[in-house]
Amino acid sequence: MRTTYMDATVRLYHLDGGPEGGAANTLFYGPLAEAMKIADAQSAEVQEGLYIATDNDVVAWLDLIGE
Repeated sequence: MRTTYMDATVRLYHLDGGPEGGAANTLFYGPLAEAMKIADAQSAEVQEGLYIATDNDVVAWLDLIGE
């Protein structure tokens, strides 16, 4: 993820594994620091489908935190 400062505006979303690829459901849009708090508070099952998108990149939540 190229944008790394904590005030960067990001979209935290969950990509469900539904039929035909599922859907992207936005959980939060705002500062990276807040998105990380929200993501961390989700269950392990939900965290598996979380992604953070910046203006120039997308990263899976578990990849970001090194799991």
